[in-house]
Amino acid sequence: MARLVACLAGTTDTAQAHLSTLGATGRPAPGGVAPGAAVGLVGGEPGRAEGPFTVHGLTAVGEVTLHNRPVLLAALAAARPGTPPPRTDCSDAELLLHCWALLGASGIALAEGMFVLAVLDGTDLVLIRDHVGGRTVFYARAAGAWAASTSLRALRRWPSLGTAMDLAAVRSFLTFAYLPGAETLLTGVREVLPGRVLRLGRDGSAEEHVYWEPREQLPERATGPGQDHGPYDHGPHDHDPHDHDPSSYVLGLRALLERATSVRLPEAEPAAVLLSGGIDSSLVTALAAELHTHPVHTYSISFGDDLPNELGYSGLVAAHCHTRHRVLTVSGEAVAARLAEAAALLDSPVGDPLTVPNLMLAEAVAADGASVVLNGEGGDPVFGGPKNLPMLVQEMHRTPGAPWDEDRATAYLRSYRKCWTDLPQLLTAPALEALRDAPRPQRFVEPYLMPGPDSPHRMGHLLNQLLHCNLRTKGAHHILTKVERLTTSQGVEGRAPLFDRAVVDHAFATPPTLKLRGTAEKWVLKEAVRDLLPATVVDRPKSGMRVPVQQWLTGPLRELGHELLLGRQARERGLFRPETIRTWLKGEGTLLPRQGGKLWLVLTLELWLRSYDL
Repeated sequence: MARLVACLAGTTDTAQAHLSTLGATGRPAPGGVAPGAAVGLVGGEPGRAEGPFTVHGLTAVGEVTLHNRPVLLAALAAARPGTPPPRTDCSDAELLLHCWALLGASGIALAEGMFVLAVLDGTDLVLIRDHVGGRTVFYARAAGAWAASTSLRALRRWPSLGTAMDLAAVRSFLTFAYLPGAETLLTGVREVLPGRVLRLGRDGSAEEHVYWEPREQLPERATGPGQDHGPYDHGPHDHDPHDHDPSSYVLGLRALLERATSVRLPEAEPAAVLLSGGIDSSLVTALAAELHTHPVHTYSISFGDDLPNELGYSGLVAAHCHTRHRVLTVSGEAVAARLAEAAALLDSPVGDPLTVPNLMLAEAVAADGASVVLNGEGGDPVFGGPKNLPMLVQEMHRTPGAPWDEDRATAYLRSYRKCWTDLPQLLTAPALEALRDAPRPQRFVEPYLMPGPDSPHRMGHLLNQLLHCNLRTKGAHHILTKVERLTTSQGVEGRAPLFDRAVVDHAFATPPTLKLRGTAEKWVLKEAVRDLLPATVVDRPKSGMRVPVQQWLTGPLRELGHELLLGRQARERGLFRPETIRTWLKGEGTLLPRQGGKLWLVLTLELWLRSYDL
């Protein structure tokens, strides 16, 4: 297993020297190709990097999994009829490089899959990230050179950069429970955003090209021409129940879901699916069982018989779909023992108490010999889950200009209910002073929720604005990256059919009233698979995975929490007020009933900072 690294400097020897300090083994580009550049691999880190390879005079390294090779091969043949086709046995990364070399950004836009490609293109270093963010890549500039890697640790090791903790990113993490944009917790290091091609020049220039962004493509009567509607389509025609025949949207989505699942199934081995019992993972299980020619193995989590769980629903789906089902019991003691390990596997911390259970599920899948595991991630950010409801209600009852009124971006941060409103009591006075002139965290969601009239992010309906925001923030920077890092650490590839590009495009071409229909969330998604699942599963309200965070923090994690958050390292770092941490650890203060979740964020951050020696 390996991660990729690329360097661009004044001379080839300098680029090679930088590559070595990043911990990579590599080589310069072939003679005459991208002088002053070098690419290589960092061994011993969980990843699927391969290369270098040279195609049409371009050299690259990549971490690439493609799901539509025939489409790309046909596009290449049509574009350059006289050009020799790629070898039939070429890797996915080489095929993607062919697409870039011959078709440019339009060739990348045609691709479906999870990928990062670092290309030495002329005198530039080009970084390419997939449409939705299944894989990620970071970059930085120091000593007159660019370095990029799919390993944040590699850039942390770069002595020329001299990274430190980025305080503004700390605030972002405490606000969102993940980092929602291009910033990282390392000063000077940025993340390439999904759907982008970033061209880095030897002169220090950085040029970003957007090759794909979701677009709202609705029938005119779904929004009214040029109107920016509120949560329930306040256009003059939007309440007519006969405006939109849902059957075409339902049937079209069903076909896309079948294709998205089919192309992600493994070859010649059983299909593994993580099954929670909710509609999203259940429909992926049902489609896998219907489409795969091999058995389907499903995996669920239990936190113990004395705690609320979803096992009744996951068991019902497993029986209905005739899968071989396995329930993994995750104890608080196991979480305490492995929390530091799970945090260290992530390039950015994730304030999600399911990190250790997700890691243990990946281990179970790997132990059963599977190389691929499917999941149901993506249903909420693409089709509209219940977490959008507070924002929809807020919009209905807004009184613009009133003293209590908040703009959409600020209301969105408040609706997250993480640590944003607690920061004045949580952070020390020096930390707050250092943040006084830092950019506001609202900037990450404003392009989606408060777009200008000419904004490329503009969508007319608030529900679509929320979904677009969720897809580009939580989807790309929390859900997909967490799944990729944790599954890859066990040699397994996690795949998410609901994040398929064509499925996403269909969702934003579906009238919002078919996604939130009355009180039914994700209505069009449920109707598309109604015949595959018991009605009990399709029609049940979403409850989410109820994780016993509070029990863990007052039980197996109690001693670890006190040791980490009140210990010498935390005090010397000077981020958090010890008196606030003591109050939270005692279960006192004003943060109930979400005390456990907020304390979990702080604990996760502390573990991650220690793993990076920050």
